[in-house]
Amino acid sequence: MASFKTDLFQRLLFLAVFLSISGVMSFSELFFIKEPHDVTAMRRDAVILDCQAHGEAPIGIRWLKNTAALTESERVHLLTNGSLFISEVESRKDKSDEGFYQCLAQNKYGSILSQRARLTIAGLSTFTQQPASITVMEGSVARFTCKIMATPPPVITWEFNRVTLPLATERITVLPSGVLQIQGVEPADAGSYRCVATNIASRRRSSEAVLTVTAAPSPRVPQRPRIIAGPQNLTVAVHSTALLECMATGNPRPLISWSRADHKSIDVHKTKVLGNGNLLISDVKPQHAGIYFCRATTPGTRNYTIAAANITVLAPPSLVEWPESVTRPRAGTARFACVAEGFPTPQITWLKNGEPVHSNGRVKMYNSKLVINQIIPEDDGIYQCQAENEQGSVLAMARLIVVMSDNRPSAPRNVRADTVSSSAILLAWERPMYNSDKVIAYSVHYMKAEGLNNEEYQIVIGNDTNRYIIDELEAGRNYTFYIVAYMPMGASRMSDHVIQRTLEDVPLRAPELSLTSRSPSDIQVSWQPLSHKLSRGRVSAYRLSYRTSTDGAVTQLELSGHKTHHLLEGLQPDTTYLLRIAAATSMGWGEPSAWTSHRTPKASSTKVPLAPELQLESLNCTTVVLRWHLPAGSGTGLQGFKLSYHEESEPEGPPTQIPPHLRQHTIGGLDPRKKYHVKLLAYSFMGEGYQADQTISTPGCVSVRDRLVPPPPPPHHVYTHSNSSSSVFLHWARPAFTDGQTVNYTVRCNPVGLQNASLVLYLQTAAQSLMVTDLHPNTNYEFAVRLHVDQLSSPWSPVVYQATLPEAPTRAPVGVKVTLIEGDTALVSWRPPDELSIAVTRYTILYASRRAWAAGDWSVTMALLENLQSGQVYLVKVSASNQMGDGPFSPAVELSVRADADAHASQTHGTAFSDGFYHLDQRSMTGIVVGVCIALTCIIICILILACRSKSRKSSATKSIRQPGGQTPPTAVRLANQSQAESVEVMMPMMRDHFIDAKGGTNLIINSYGPVKPTVEKKRRKRWNFFKRDNKDVKRVSSPSYPYHHGTTLLCYTETSPQHPPSSLQGLFGPPGGDSEGSHSSEGSHETGDSGRFSHDDTEATNLSLGVGSHPASLRGEESEASAETPVHEVTEKKLHLHMIPITETTLQEHEMMV
Repeated sequence: MASFKTDLFQRLLFLAVFLSISGVMSFSELFFIKEPHDVTAMRRDAVILDCQAHGEAPIGIRWLKNTAALTESERVHLLTNGSLFISEVESRKDKSDEGFYQCLAQNKYGSILSQRARLTIAGLSTFTQQPASITVMEGSVARFTCKIMATPPPVITWEFNRVTLPLATERITVLPSGVLQIQGVEPADAGSYRCVATNIASRRRSSEAVLTVTAAPSPRVPQRPRIIAGPQNLTVAVHSTALLECMATGNPRPLISWSRADHKSIDVHKTKVLGNGNLLISDVKPQHAGIYFCRATTPGTRNYTIAAANITVLAPPSLVEWPESVTRPRAGTARFACVAEGFPTPQITWLKNGEPVHSNGRVKMYNSKLVINQIIPEDDGIYQCQAENEQGSVLAMARLIVVMSDNRPSAPRNVRADTVSSSAILLAWERPMYNSDKVIAYSVHYMKAEGLNNEEYQIVIGNDTNRYIIDELEAGRNYTFYIVAYMPMGASRMSDHVIQRTLEDVPLRAPELSLTSRSPSDIQVSWQPLSHKLSRGRVSAYRLSYRTSTDGAVTQLELSGHKTHHLLEGLQPDTTYLLRIAAATSMGWGEPSAWTSHRTPKASSTKVPLAPELQLESLNCTTVVLRWHLPAGSGTGLQGFKLSYHEESEPEGPPTQIPPHLRQHTIGGLDPRKKYHVKLLAYSFMGEGYQADQTISTPGCVSVRDRLVPPPPPPHHVYTHSNSSSSVFLHWARPAFTDGQTVNYTVRCNPVGLQNASLVLYLQTAAQSLMVTDLHPNTNYEFAVRLHVDQLSSPWSPVVYQATLPEAPTRAPVGVKVTLIEGDTALVSWRPPDELSIAVTRYTILYASRRAWAAGDWSVTMALLENLQSGQVYLVKVSASNQMGDGPFSPAVELSVRADADAHASQTHGTAFSDGFYHLDQRSMTGIVVGVCIALTCIIICILILACRSKSRKSSATKSIRQPGGQTPPTAVRLANQSQAESVEVMMPMMRDHFIDAKGGTNLIINSYGPVKPTVEKKRRKRWNFFKRDNKDVKRVSSPSYPYHHGTTLLCYTETSPQHPPSSLQGLFGPPGGDSEGSHSSEGSHETGDSGRFSHDDTEATNLSLGVGSHPASLRGEESEASAETPVHEVTEKKLHLHMIPITETTLQEHEMMV
């Protein structure tokens, strides 16, 4: 039995949970299977708008047209499935079926509303633009256009002489926008043209336009490219087609290219080119939005021109975040979130059971959210979030289920309200009847009784009191109050509502005055009524006071409280008057305004413009918008407006010039809660007109404390792009915070580093993009954006920087000169144009011979002209360019290139000038080259002389010569005269293995087996002998016997003192030192053709030194004696005498004895 009870209890608990869940989830059973969609129909056609809902029965369907209930008629029927059937569509003004339709489905859980559908009647209106007749030159381009309003959009074709033209040929292009383009016009193209517009409703033909073709001059003059029909800014819906037209003329025919300002690649899959350069984008998507550049370029040159256009892609709303169903107890809080994206930004509205939700204090809508405080049973229902823009709407739904409880306290009783003053009310009540001992706190709720979307305020107080004074209220206002009791289990129901009015008070301040003069003797005084917050009650009267600036007598006028203007007449012309006003309520007069000055016009100023009718409006706490219009007849000869403004009690600033076509101006950067005097006048050729004076006070910036809500975040993703040399395009994203209220933006713009704050530009816009114009070229600007909503201003966005594009050069380079540096090459030089503010990024040089110039065949180069033809006269000109275009060309400069036979003569004419600048010619260049060659020759001669002196220091040696016969070579050298040092014959000992080559110039050592390569050590020492100035003895070694061959002879020498002075070469290098003997031997060897030089080494006993002290050991004694008698610096030149001495066995023995 126990188990049975337990099982039953579990089943009942499961059933209760299931029922509660089913109650929560059953709302999801009410949804739409089919919703209506946009329809375009012909007049008298039958139309069905679908609507089918699914959910718990019974389900009722109702239809709305333009948000109002739609009633059935003989033409309009509701089908059984809920769809709407219109048997014959009417389009009469008094009985038209066009409009927006929605269906509403309802069951016991609530109601849901479908998306919006538009019914449009097809039609074709008259042409808004007819094609116009034109006259073009043969070979040029022709363009016709026509425009017509139609639904759906028409298909436009063209007829030539009433014969339909093809949509596209090699020369003819028909654009979907209604434009006909003809490239390379021929005489056969002359005739009549008209366009034909066709859609499902009708067909219309335009009037005819005549094309006249004139003959082209021969030869045709070259023309820079010029865009005659550039792209226009487009606003297209997503998935539609966008067409950017670009048609250019020039000679030769320019080439058309497209690019994006953000340097992104153009989608080649969705894009194609129509005709000669029109860009067609099919199936447009949001990523196709942006700025596009059309560039027309002359083939083979850098000459081009650019046109730009912006594509804005409209996208229907799509939900990013959906609301979710919730279950809340009574007196609780429910929050629903809904975020949508699209362009323009969708507006979010909230519906409860198909009806719009209004803020009433408990219910608040902000940041795309719906918040319901102090939930009551009546809040139960289905809530829908509707995101809507001009492209469509989308809805999402959620349900709020309110759970009731009986353990909560009852509501406070007998709530009373008593007025204490103009800003305070006393509220009293009694404790709840049930569970009052469990109350821990009370919350007092109050709000203004009049108006919608009023803010509800809440104050929490303890449980130890049952009365409270609410202050800081507005004077003369009705307020609604109620009280809620709280306990740990939750909140009670709301008490009964009570309404109480605060007392009136004197006005907080006076109205703002506006002063104008219609004649020299009157002043029109006007003012705006005070707001309820400032009047603090109903204004019953005004007091107007005025006097002249030089007279202390004040005139006062009391006016009715409903008046807002008064005309003062009979005043003195050209006189300054001071005026002020005060307002009164039933409680008395408020403080008067400050004196405002106004000067009446001169009596002779009857032909100048009248005073503008000025209107001032505070957009926010720092920005004021001026709007004005001129009286009839005042716009003749208008040159502009002069605006001046200043803060009260501050000196008046300099006036601001405003162009004559503007009728609106924004003043930004003002201080909150300040009064400003604004003056505006128009001026013409006749002089300055009548002045309009007006005063306005800026409101205070609403703080977080005042509004109990945080300020909105600043705009983000601020993007800037230079559109031209004087304009910058800005775009930014709106933060997701508003609930569909009106939003506007302030854009701040000023040059970087600006010191004068009065030159900061403030611009107002309600869109999320702005084109800032009238900027200076090639100047870096900083931009910031702030947002304003319901008198609440966001901080400034982060500053972004953008420089305007430079202007294209307007002047040509100066100082152009052309120099012929070779037979077929010329150098071109110049100075930049005299425009310091314009940046030049490149230069273009055009040159051509006289014959080619006549034919228009110019060549393009940069700085160096090559492969010039001899015998030609060339014309050269230069232009400066930057990314904005090319500047004008300089005057042509002639350059004569002579034939080869006249090459010398042409050197004197090889430089051409466009001004008086000096430049080196070929003769000067030749002199420089010859001078350099002479210097190099002198250097080479000096090196050779030093080398000859080095070689002359080597010692002479004997050379063995084999003779015919059987003589025996000697083995010793015999001295011929031992007493005379300068005439000594030395018998040189023969080398056993090596012979010395005395043929001059080489250091070759030859033995009986052939040449012997000297060692590296010998070469190194020999190289340094050139620098040795002292004489050293050669190491003495024993001379072994040498083999000889019979019949050979020895080559011997004798030294004799010459009788003539030293040679010039010795005079150049100075008197010989210790190496004189080697030098003399070298001199004497010229008679036999021997150089007298030989190789030697200090380590070899058989080698001879170059110095005097390096003779053989057998001669040291004699040489030392000769050296003692003759100083080194007085040694004279000696001649070398060669003797052929036969060598015998006797001489060989004598030599061995000497050794």
